[in-house]
Amino acid sequence: MRAGLLIGFVAAATMTVLVAAGMVMVIDSRRAPAYATSLSCNAALGPTQPGQESRGASDAANLTDEQLDTVSLIISLGRERELSPRAWQIAIQAGMTESGLRNLHYGDRDSLGIFQMRPSMGWGTPEQVTDPVYAVNKFYDVLESIPGWENMRPGDAAQAVERSAFPDRYHRWEPMAVHLVETLGEVPDAAGCGRGMGAALPPNEKAGQAIEFALSELGDPYVWGAEGPDAYDCSGLMMRAYESAGIVLPRLSRDQYRAGAMLPVEEAQPGDLVFWAYDSSDPATIHHVAMYLGDGRIVEAQQTGVPVHTRAISWDEPGLVPQAVRPGV
Repeated sequence: MRAGLLIGFVAAATMTVLVAAGMVMVIDSRRAPAYATSLSCNAALGPTQPGQESRGASDAANLTDEQLDTVSLIISLGRERELSPRAWQIAIQAGMTESGLRNLHYGDRDSLGIFQMRPSMGWGTPEQVTDPVYAVNKFYDVLESIPGWENMRPGDAAQAVERSAFPDRYHRWEPMAVHLVETLGEVPDAAGCGRGMGAALPPNEKAGQAIEFALSELGDPYVWGAEGPDAYDCSGLMMRAYESAGIVLPRLSRDQYRAGAMLPVEEAQPGDLVFWAYDSSDPATIHHVAMYLGDGRIVEAQQTGVPVHTRAISWDEPGLVPQAVRPGV
């Protein structure tokens, strides 16, 4: 059962979009944890290995119950201490690198426990550092003492705690740690504060309704040709999102490109559609569509193995079509 949790994001069942003060706030009223109101993009940076969501899910699916118990402990203690999901991610990466997220009673010289802490270096007694609760709290204690840890790449912050002779190795588990924070930790879009948080005001009510629908499908699997309700491809998600707002879109992404008013992609507003093509100057080669959320983010059904998610967009991305489309206009 646990492994099943790791295949994709946890889909939200009860979503509310609040539009106020120029922001779209998306709230999962069914299971929003207490820290959700204070979650910021500084609290959930990363990963800095974009496009590896499928690798993170694949790595996580291979974890044992013992390893998953360690992850759950890291998350629960981090939450009790009111530490950001960023801290959980750092601890998961460190634990996976040092011990494979296992409470080892052996290691290099006198290294012991989840984080291979050395009693001879002042981390605690052998009994303490092999007590998982002590070890996780000790890791967090040291992490919090590092100036600017919140703004470091997660693997670099892990290295700052561990002081390893092999500083680059902590980056290996970055995609998996993000995936675990999102699934076991139930943090929406830990890789970048998605779900519309911080986005701009939608240009009209129907755009807001389409955004609400698309974000309610976060975590649903990508299936080519799927139109919902439990799986989508890119254009199927856009079609159903705008259908929920009373606007009919064509089925294919290249046809959706001609289903509204065009504007420069850099001027896109929340709810507008953005497109990718094999030749960005030739709309006949369009192969992907997503919905712009504002604040440089999109929601999309991207590809096989990657569930519906949000991510950052760059206006100079390869293949990005220079025109956005506003449906219903």
